[in-house]
Amino acid sequence: MFKKKMKILFVATEASPYTKVGGLGEVMYSLPKALREIYHDARIFIPKYGKIDEQEYKTETVINDLKVPVGNEQNEVLTCNVKMHHVGDRAPVYFLENMEYYEKRANEYGYSDDPTRFALLSRGAIEFVKNYEKWTPDIINFLDWHTGFGTNYLATEYQNDPKLSKIATVFSIHNLYHQGIFDHHYVSDLDYDDGKSLIPSLHDPRLSKLNGMRRGIMYADVVNTVSEKYAQEILTEEYGEGLDQLLREVRGKLFGILNGLDQESYNPETDKAIPQNYNIHSIEIKKANKIALQKEFNLPIDPGIPIISMVTRLDAQKGLDLVEKIIEPIIENLSIQFIIMGSGDNSYRDIFEKLKEKYPNNIGAYLMFDFNLPRFFYAGSDIFLMPSRFEPCGITQLEAMRYGTIPIVRATGGLADTVIHFDPVTNVGYGFVFEKYDHMALYTQIVRAVETYKNKRIWSSLIKRVMKLDFSWKTSAKKYIELYKKAIEFHGTKI
Repeated sequence: MFKKKMKILFVATEASPYTKVGGLGEVMYSLPKALREIYHDARIFIPKYGKIDEQEYKTETVINDLKVPVGNEQNEVLTCNVKMHHVGDRAPVYFLENMEYYEKRANEYGYSDDPTRFALLSRGAIEFVKNYEKWTPDIINFLDWHTGFGTNYLATEYQNDPKLSKIATVFSIHNLYHQGIFDHHYVSDLDYDDGKSLIPSLHDPRLSKLNGMRRGIMYADVVNTVSEKYAQEILTEEYGEGLDQLLREVRGKLFGILNGLDQESYNPETDKAIPQNYNIHSIEIKKANKIALQKEFNLPIDPGIPIISMVTRLDAQKGLDLVEKIIEPIIENLSIQFIIMGSGDNSYRDIFEKLKEKYPNNIGAYLMFDFNLPRFFYAGSDIFLMPSRFEPCGITQLEAMRYGTIPIVRATGGLADTVIHFDPVTNVGYGFVFEKYDHMALYTQIVRAVETYKNKRIWSSLIKRVMKLDFSWKTSAKKYIELYKKAIEFHGTKI
């Protein structure tokens, strides 16, 4: 049995605070931090994008001229540097530096050569471990399709390397829907990737046809996803996104661990991003944040009217089609205000812009990303809406509850694992949950929540109940250690 403190390297495309697009970046800040707090040596490996400011994050070069094989017959290499940033007790971060593929790009994602950029990241991480003499991980944890190539490389190209062959691998699925730069629902037989062929050269156009998610699953010692419920759901055709058969075949190595929340950062008592701080003993101060939020969006000042909020990616996954169908009847029949923040699909942007124009006294919208504004939403609103079609874990519902905002969610994935339906008869639960993906099911729970809001005694008890919940990373970090022990055990049977 593996008893010593573990050395874990996370390979990912983003990590807060250096670069963050979504929940992955938040996890890559919080999970390594939580692992280090229980005395394991967790470190991070990400690209050095041009937006990462070396004046703000002082780095030192740990490897100059790292030769990363292209994988062609000419034995070409791409030359990179690896730099490190390490402050205090935070997880050390290694940056893969390459001018062409990272530093010249304005964004993290969205380029036609993303498969090349992220295959380079995966192989670059492996070459770094191979050539770096000061530290060798016991586990490499690759995350999402972008780094799924890493498990493939280690199991094939490096399977006989005396150093690398001893390292176990974990592949973490944050969202099975994204499997590459192609739409996996419409792949021709000619372009289908069964995952068994060798990874082509980094310069080969065929690389863009490879399914990084499939390969990550196939070659990893252990696979995990970000909630227990989602780990069960993806075994079905409905949620498996075409990989359900593969996942059923490898279900013995598939696990689910719920994402946690950095409760030090998301703390209404100390958060500098909200107008008025408060805690579980002073929830009446939450009204001051509500008034400030109404002023921010030019809504009528009325602390008695419930504010329903959404902080979301503007994407079909997030249940916005349901919201579109019921928002006008809700506004016209109930006394509420609705505010939304998010970026993404322009069709949804247009919908909410038009709704804001039609109902200026009831709807506010900020349709772009802002790092601090979500906390203002959580602190100032009463109800948080998350009617997702599917949701691997979800983190915004955890953040909202931390600020005493009551969630309305659909019972899917991590939402089902984190929100218990409120039953007024037994006084059990703290949110409003609907099962069927249907606009009337959502409408019903909104009505229930608004009616419950009118009973101030019950509503205050719900606020206190959700603020007492502990979704910190402490429990999940311990589960990750058990997961890593399994990976090492499974890997040992292969050697």
